[in-house]
This record gives sequence, structure tokens and C-alpha cells, in this order.
Amino acid sequence: MSRGFVKEEDQEEIPIVPPRADLPIGAVNYVTKAGYDNLVEERNAFLFEKESLPHDNEKERRIASNLINAKLQLLNERIASAKIVDLNEQPQNEVRFGATVTVVIDTTETSQQFQIVGVDEANIAKGKISFLSPIARVLISKHVGDTTTLNLGKVKRVFKILDISYTNQL
Repeated sequence: MSRGFVKEEDQEEIPIVPPRADLPIGAVNYVTKAGYDNLVEERNAFLFEKESLPHDNEKERRIASNLINAKLQLLNERIASAKIVDLNEQPQNEVRFGATVTVVIDTTETSQQFQIVGVDEANIAKGKISFLSPIARVLISKHVGDTTTLNLGKVKRVFKILDISYTNQL
């Protein structure tokens, strides 16, 4: 039947799904084991949410189900492309993916910790930064005692590495 003969109230809106964290085309989707487990837990939560949708309004159920399916599709793509990095196989004296790095920035007295993680795991409030972030990029391949500079336009931030750990999950 032509769309011209369909009642306006019968037409469903296409769900708008916010994109997942940016992963550039061609970039490997590195994740920690904890990050992978979080992705699987997120998928399980979506599946449970889909199963728990109320049955009293079929149209609303269908719309909600379509939204969940769209989110699941994006999530399943991330899970399928995930490459788990074994933190025990990383060079323990060098900053690499999965490292928790303790740094002093510029001349501050207090240190800060960042764990370098996958794009879906990144959460600056928890001290987790994406391996693609500018901070992670200047820290990778450095050792304890090294300093590195992050250029932010006219501002330069100097990071001094105090400690590198692969066991301390923030």
C-alpha cells in the first residue's frame, strides 16, 4: 500500500540513536578485559529491557523495541570488533594500552592517575582516558621519570611520569 493511504497517526518515527564513542575508521577497537565485560553487561541490560517492555500499548512497545534494537546493533558491532589486550603481556616499565599512569602536570604538587583504556571505557571522572586522546598519545611509550609535553594551542602542559602500573584498575 502506498504511504499516501496511511493515516498520519499510524506512521512511526524512526528512532534517533546517539552514536557510541568515536572510533575512527580503521582504528583497532582495543579494550581491557573489564571494558569488554562492561560491553557484554550493557548488551544484557538492553536485552532484559527489551524483554521487560510493557504489553499494554503495542505501538509504544514497537517504538521502544526499535530504539533498543538500534542501540543493540551499534553495541554488537563494538563487541564484535573488540580486541582484548592482556595487561599482563604489556611491557610493565613502559606506558602502553591499559597502563595506569601516575603523573605530575606542570609544577603542581599533587599527582594524578590516568588509566589508558578503550573508547567505550573512557570516563574522565573515573580517571580513564581513551588511548586515542591527546594525553594518552603523549604518554604512550614513555617510562618512569620521563617528561612529555602536550601542546594545547598556546598552552603547553608538561607531564612527568612518576609510576606505571598494569594491576591497579581505577
